[in-house]
Amino acid sequence: MQDRYGNEVSTGSRAALDAYIEGVDHFLAAQVAAEEALKRAVALDPSFALAHAALARYYQMTAQPTEALKSMISARELGAGFTPRERVHVAIIGQLIDGNGAAAYADIKQHIADHPRDVMMLQPCAGVFSLIAFSGRPSRDAETFAFFDNLKQHYDKDWWFDCVMAFALSEIGRLEEAKPIIERSFDNNPANANAAHYKAHFLYECGAHEEGRSFIHEWLKGYHRSCLMHCHISWHDALWSLELGKEEEAWEIFEEAVRPGGAWGPPINVLTDTVSFLLRAEIAGEERRRDLWQEVSNYASIHFPGPGISFVDAHSAIAHAIAGEDELLAELGETSSGTASDMVNALAGVYRAYAAGKWQAVIDRLLPVMGNHERLGGSRAQRDLLEFTLLHALLKLDKREEAERLFLLRRPTLAKDGLPPSLFPKTVDA
Repeated sequence: MQDRYGNEVSTGSRAALDAYIEGVDHFLAAQVAAEEALKRAVALDPSFALAHAALARYYQMTAQPTEALKSMISARELGAGFTPRERVHVAIIGQLIDGNGAAAYADIKQHIADHPRDVMMLQPCAGVFSLIAFSGRPSRDAETFAFFDNLKQHYDKDWWFDCVMAFALSEIGRLEEAKPIIERSFDNNPANANAAHYKAHFLYECGAHEEGRSFIHEWLKGYHRSCLMHCHISWHDALWSLELGKEEEAWEIFEEAVRPGGAWGPPINVLTDTVSFLLRAEIAGEERRRDLWQEVSNYASIHFPGPGISFVDAHSAIAHAIAGEDELLAELGETSSGTASDMVNALAGVYRAYAAGKWQAVIDRLLPVMGNHERLGGSRAQRDLLEFTLLHALLKLDKREEAERLFLLRRPTLAKDGLPPSLFPKTVDA
């Protein structure tokens, strides 16, 4: 028997295979129903190694490490007797569960040369929290595009592959090519949260704020808050509301679906999206909420007590700096852990200066980081936080002309209407 992508699957139960296919589809669409379907596959065939492995990966993605480990133990115990593809498939997911991303990526590249439609092996390489995105390598956006571009002939009009391909194109600025692909992906599976998410990124990169907010605000009504992407997609909704001058609505979304205690989501999303919203709101002229900065600084200390994920560490540095947690900030200013620790060190200094209102120091310390900040991970939209910090500092020093030139140079699509309202004129008067 075969899965939806034509791979031979070792199970004697058609019902178990159907449940597995359903579970994988829900997983690729970031829907909570993946867990129930994969559990059903395991119940129907307890010897179904791939279903155990997929469940382990689901639990890892939804920040349930104990459950991930349990499912992975079952998959490993069962996997030795099946086909070579399945043995390697299970082994690679095991490397992901063990935190050995570099080895997993090397093995994935080798594996997909022979099994390009083993889609669960592609998934860890997709998006901005992927094995590629968190590698710390320069030009990792181009690397992500190349990875999927080399496989596109194997995935004709597949709804999941289309959405990740379109996102890879958007992140390297090829928006005209991305547009029909993301639209096709979304039309083929509107329940795919990744397609909705990547369409939001596409619209952001196009500067289509009204269209983006309207689309994502409506789409979220049908997406359960317990699902993987609810927190982060709500962040997009909140940012667009802020950008469009709907501050009250933006804060409501933040309170209900983004901040710690309001959101359900993996801690990486809760932390980074909370920091991002608070800083953007402050840059837009909102009063500094010291209580919320302390809350998110505490959250970072609990969920990420030691440095190691540079994208997280950069956001933790912002939170600790503005909350006045100097000891925690000092640790990040000196860390050598993580694939972009040098950038984290620099950003600790940047946001110490930001918190103190030392705008020339912000500029001087941030400029050397701007050339290759994609090494941190995250999307262009997420890393705009650094761009906006730099522009904010320039505006604070009454250097609007310089800020406009810089914004036009770095983000010509977004700059077509001048500086965003969330940057000017509010920030000059703040």
